[in-house]
Amino acid sequence: MIRRFPRIVAAAALLSLAVAGCDDTSGGGDSRPSTPPPTGSASPESPGTDVPDDTEEAVNETREDSVYPEVGDPLVDALHYDLALAWTPESDTLVATERLTFRATADADRVQLDFDDALAIETLTVDGVDTAYDRADKDLVVRHAVEANEEYLLEMTYSGTPQPFDAPTQRSDFRLGVGWHVTPEHEVWTIQEPYGAFTWYAVNDQPADKAFYDFTLTVPEPWTGVANGELTDTTVDSGLRTSTWHLAEPASSYLVTVAFADYTPTELQSSRGIPITIWGPTDDPEAIGETEYAGEAMDWLEQYLGPYPFDTFGILIYDGESGMETQTMVTLGATPYATSRAVVIHELAHHWYGDTVTPADWSDVWMNEGMAMYLQGMWEAEEEGITIDQKMDDWALFEGDERDYAGPPGDYDPTNFGSGNIYFGPALMWHELRQRLGDDVFFGLLRDWPADQENDTADRVEYLAWIEQETGEELSDFFDAWLLSPTTPPRD
Repeated sequence: MIRRFPRIVAAAALLSLAVAGCDDTSGGGDSRPSTPPPTGSASPESPGTDVPDDTEEAVNETREDSVYPEVGDPLVDALHYDLALAWTPESDTLVATERLTFRATADADRVQLDFDDALAIETLTVDGVDTAYDRADKDLVVRHAVEANEEYLLEMTYSGTPQPFDAPTQRSDFRLGVGWHVTPEHEVWTIQEPYGAFTWYAVNDQPADKAFYDFTLTVPEPWTGVANGELTDTTVDSGLRTSTWHLAEPASSYLVTVAFADYTPTELQSSRGIPITIWGPTDDPEAIGETEYAGEAMDWLEQYLGPYPFDTFGILIYDGESGMETQTMVTLGATPYATSRAVVIHELAHHWYGDTVTPADWSDVWMNEGMAMYLQGMWEAEEEGITIDQKMDDWALFEGDERDYAGPPGDYDPTNFGSGNIYFGPALMWHELRQRLGDDVFFGLLRDWPADQENDTADRVEYLAWIEQETGEELSDFFDAWLLSPTTPPRD
């Protein structure tokens, strides 16, 4: 996420973020939208996109989240989501087909997914057999027995108007909630950190569970559906545009994005030839702000982090305020700050820290935001003609206030997700570690961690043990002070 300005200077600047029982066994919905379900490979009547030949990269050590245990279920290890989504702006209606391939992690007589009951399920099968289910709020309990390490195919058709879900934060840019959003112009955008993907598809909505994704998006032209990964095909038939997207690397659900609107793409590339696409609103070309800096931003980051870890990169501009490092397709609000070069640096940095290597638990979101913030600070210092020491001194002036407000970075208030405490304190911590280890060792760590953990998840224990192993230093007290202390540790 993009950060918000610290409260100590909020009055002098625009607030921005360093950016997220009933029984029902049959589908419902009295009316269907005018846009038909997507036809062909992702329709309910025929098989969807083939599951990738090798799903080993999507096999995860799932867990119950320590901060938000009510979301996600460690019994489910999602391997591949195939989502066919048809959006009718005129009626604000979604008609969808989902094919979820998952592995059971234990024997059980049922499986549970996150899926908001604002959407009506019409059909649900497991391995081709009609299956009963129960629903309550966002919990979908599928009454199908599973065995440990066996794979299953859950297929659903559903429809309705998705509704956003309350966000566990005081951040003003999340006042509309998380998940699926519909603008007054009937456009769609989605941001779901720390959760909210369940507002538009059935999902194991916890970051330790990464999966492959394919999307088939249908909407009346001239609108386009945009999602993560590579745009593999676009067709127009009877006034409907269908675009297909393939995400070649597994992603956590909070890093997925889908949007529908009238977009015009701008094609760019980095100096190494990585294709970059900026999807901006056709009726407001200036809304893309400074995002065309993306190629230069990638070049700058690769100096410190090594090669960009994915095949494509894009930025999607939506009618909002936040920013989110959605994997290979960053989602940015159409504001001057959210589309600034500094934010492009920040969200792109997350592709090493947050996307290719992802925290397994929301208690460790500092692993993402602290490093992206530090790299942003390095870039800002260069742009401002000051030293990184001066930049960190500036941030240290208010870091204690952020810690007082929302708690230590590694033990924050769960009702205050995404506050400044997870950004500035860890950024200062990384600078202190850099001074302690020296640049050669420090920047070696920065490059090696995402390369070693490519397409994986990790928690604090694994990360800090790895750093100690690589450096030969005993750093437990250092990290505990910076991540768990209610007050800012002394700085060198």
